[in-house]
Amino acid sequence: MSGSLSPLDLAVLVAYLLGVVGCGCWFYRRAGDSEQYMSAGRSLPGWAVGLSIFGSYVSSISFLANPGKSFAGDWGGFVFALSLPVAALVAVKWFVPFFRERGEISAYGHLEARFGAWARSYAVVCYLLTQVARLGTILYLLALALVPLTGWDIRTIILGVGLIIVIYPLIGGTEAVIWTGVAQALVLVAGALVCILSLMFKMPEGPVQIIEIGAANHKFELGSFAGTLARPTFWVVLVYGLVINLQNFGIDQSYVQRYITAKSDAAARSSVWMGSLLYIPFAAGFFFIGTALYAFYQVQPGLLPAAVDAVGKPDSVFPAYISTQLPAGLAGLVVAALCAAAMDSNLNCMATLFHGDFYTRYLRPKPSERESMRVLHGSTIGFGLICIGAALAMIEIKSALDVWWELAGVFGGGMLGLFLLGRLFPRAGRTAGLAGVGVGILVILWMTLSPKLVWWPESLRSPFNGLLVIVFGTFTILVVGGLTALIFPTRAKLSSPPLSC
Repeated sequence: MSGSLSPLDLAVLVAYLLGVVGCGCWFYRRAGDSEQYMSAGRSLPGWAVGLSIFGSYVSSISFLANPGKSFAGDWGGFVFALSLPVAALVAVKWFVPFFRERGEISAYGHLEARFGAWARSYAVVCYLLTQVARLGTILYLLALALVPLTGWDIRTIILGVGLIIVIYPLIGGTEAVIWTGVAQALVLVAGALVCILSLMFKMPEGPVQIIEIGAANHKFELGSFAGTLARPTFWVVLVYGLVINLQNFGIDQSYVQRYITAKSDAAARSSVWMGSLLYIPFAAGFFFIGTALYAFYQVQPGLLPAAVDAVGKPDSVFPAYISTQLPAGLAGLVVAALCAAAMDSNLNCMATLFHGDFYTRYLRPKPSERESMRVLHGSTIGFGLICIGAALAMIEIKSALDVWWELAGVFGGGMLGLFLLGRLFPRAGRTAGLAGVGVGILVILWMTLSPKLVWWPESLRSPFNGLLVIVFGTFTILVVGGLTALIFPTRAKLSSPPLSC
């Protein structure tokens, strides 16, 4: 398979990568001051922001890990997407108006007004760690796909693609990220459709054979409906998806910063619906690709490269199909779509938080415009290098989707709980926040570490599936924080009214 990209494929791929860098250069002059660099002038149309949100959901985690998941198992992971309409409804009704009314670029400034500076810094650190894990996973999966296509070393690809991902937000700021996301969404859809159609018409007995083989091997099932919390059942994944998606829309800087760039409240609301509803059929398409790959290699096992079969990594099966079964030109388009899935780096969001929530908050409250731009540029580069390092560290893992889900639950476990505590409990202040987060972190650490520590007593180990870490962490913070607020109420004036049903 090594170096299987034809000159035409390489031309398509290079043209796309140059277009991404060119987009960053195009917006260079429009990102000349810090406000424009971070918020894109708050003037973007809702459809563009919506496509950018959609592109943010469709990373290479979706493009490679979801087909790998359904190839090795069933459609249980698709249940995650089914929670999106509920999360989007909550976001449109409460979250978007809240952040638009405040007007702050940071998603976490309001936590300081409610709970103190520690809460703001805690949420920012959690977000930064989550994004390092996310981009590291994305880079690793992209490199995994490009290895059989180029014959290059996986570390070389991670370094090369990582540098490209740093360049365009560094030059063009948030506006470049949004408009590049629009182009990425179109390329992603085209690449997915090419793969689906190719698999359907490569089956010896036609597309219906995929359905027959998949149904016979229970590939279309949505996981177990059992009542256990020890395995990733339908209910566990659904609850996990709901909490994660509420966190995405409610307190994730990547989404909040996009709300702020929209030209109006209506545009911001429509962007949430567009991004979330587009992702559901798209996610189904990627799980279908995994099932189709299973059927394809069941009837033609000799076509699966021996090296891929020996490795035992389901994430590598889709790249093997791209490299050996797609004709010249189309393979290049799909590889460009893979790159598009990895280009939503959120490095500009990380830099925005470092500038506003750390640098100007603790070091230089009133930096000059030139100093602010230096900080934004420098932190973009710094976080990019850290994420590249995280990708290099993921090379030895088996299933990237499992690792990403676990890390997202650990790092993000307290963010949503703290946000909802402040919005749902009017009397919750500093004491309630500290108590809730303190106990919540202990629960998160217990659920994450106790099953892995050999010296930990068996009877005291967490019996719950790892996906429930963020669910239990959020619930613990709400319960403990809410009870503490009843005992030690804070009657300080709220910066905005609490959520109401």
